Amino acid sequence: MFVPIRNTPRDYAWGATDLIAGFLGTSPSGGPEAEVWLGAHAGSPSQIVDPSAVGGARDLAEWLAADPEGALGADLAAEARLPFLLKILAAGGPLSLQAHPTPEQARAGYEREDGDGKALDAYDRNYKDRYHKPELIVAVSDEFDALSGFRPLAEIAGVVATLRAADAADEQPEPGALDLLEQHLAGEDGQGGQGGLEQTVEWLLRDGRGGDTGATAWVVERVVRLSKSALAEASDYALSFATVADLAETYPGDPGIVISLLLNRVRLRRGEALYLRAGNIHAYLSGLGIELMAASDNVLRGGLTPKHIDVSELVDVLDFTPIEPPRLAPEPVGPGVVAFRPDVPDFVLFRVEPGAAGADVSRVELSGPAIVLVEGEAIRLKGAHGEVGVPRGGAVYVTPDEGALSVSGAGVAWIASVGA
Repeated sequence: MFVPIRNTPRDYAWGATDLIAGFLGTSPSGGPEAEVWLGAHAGSPSQIVDPSAVGGARDLAEWLAADPEGALGADLAAEARLPFLLKILAAGGPLSLQAHPTPEQARAGYEREDGDGKALDAYDRNYKDRYHKPELIVAVSDEFDALSGFRPLAEIAGVVATLRAADAADEQPEPGALDLLEQHLAGEDGQGGQGGLEQTVEWLLRDGRGGDTGATAWVVERVVRLSKSALAEASDYALSFATVADLAETYPGDPGIVISLLLNRVRLRRGEALYLRAGNIHAYLSGLGIELMAASDNVLRGGLTPKHIDVSELVDVLDFTPIEPPRLAPEPVGPGVVAFRPDVPDFVLFRVEPGAAGADVSRVELSGPAIVLVEGEAIRLKGAHGEVGVPRGGAVYVTPDEGALSVSGAGVAWIASVGA
C-alpha cells in the first residue's frame, strides 16, 4: 500500500529561508524553514493526505497505533513503533553543539528522570524517550558544512600552534589565555589525549556558563581575535578559524566557539554523507541535506545555544576519542541505486536515480516499511500490490507487503527503511 504523506516545515531560528521551499517546489514562507519531519515521531507526525484510505487516521502515528500489523508488518507490530525518522534539513545558520546517547544511556536516563518526577516538557529534561539517536546526513546542496567528532590530536596541536604564532605577532600579545587553554588540554596527568579533551570541554562549559566566567571569557575573546589574524587565515586550518568568526557573530562569548576548534570541520559535497554514532559531538553549520535517524528526541547540548546544557550528563555521553571525519561511503547496489548503510538496524537510506544510470527502471529490495521522498522531477513507484506517481517534493509511506520497489522517472527517490 502506498500512502501519500506530508508535513509542515518547522520554523527553528537556525533554518534557511528558501532551501526547503526550493526542494519542495513551493513558495517560501518568509521565515526560517529548518526541518520537514517524515515519520511517526510524536513531536511532529506526518499528516496523511487522504485519511479515508487508512480508516480515517489523520497522521502516521495515529494509523500505526490503530493498525500496527498492516502498517508496520509482523516484525515491528508488537512495539507499534516506526524505528526511523526521515527529515529534510536546511541550515541557514549553526545548530547547537550536541551529542546523542547509546541505547543503554537513553534507557537509564529516561527511567531516572521519570523516577525523579521530571515532566517530559521540562526545560531541564535530557531524555524524552528510551531510545538512542544515531543519525545520517547526506548533502543535497552543492556544499554542506558541519562540525563532527574530536579531530586528531596532531591537528589540535597544529591549531594551538597557529594561535600561538598569531598571538606572538599581535600588537598586544596575551599568551596567558593560550597557556590556560593548553593547561587544560594537557589534562590532570599532563599527557593530554582524551583526558585532556574531556577536562577542557568540561572546564569551558561549566565555568563559561556560571563558574569562573572571567577566565573562560578571556580565552574565548582571545581565540576569536586570533582566528581573524592573517596567520590564521593563511593556515591549514583556515576553514576552522573562519568558522570561529562566524560562530562569534551568532553566539558572542559562547564557550562552544573554542570547542569548535577541537572538532573536525567537515565540508560535504552533494551526495556525500556523515554518519554520527552515539557520543559524537557535532553541529550542522549550513546547507541542505537529507537526514535519517533513529526515531528519538534525546539531545545533550554542548554550546552554541540558549537551551539547557547539563554539563555532567553531556560529559558522560560524549566520546572523546579523536577521529577522522566520520564519512559514510555510499554502497552501489544496482543500476541507479546506492545505499547508505550504517551499523545499526534502525535504518538504511537509498538514493535512487534511474535516469542517471541510463535505466528505465531501478529496483530496491526493502526489509520492512519505507518512506519515499522525491527530489526534482516526478517518479513512479511500483510494488507487489500497487503503484503510485509521486511529484517533486512529494512523499509516500510504503507498507512492508509491497516488498521490492521498482522506481522509474527522471527524478531522485530518497528511500528510508529499516536495516536488514
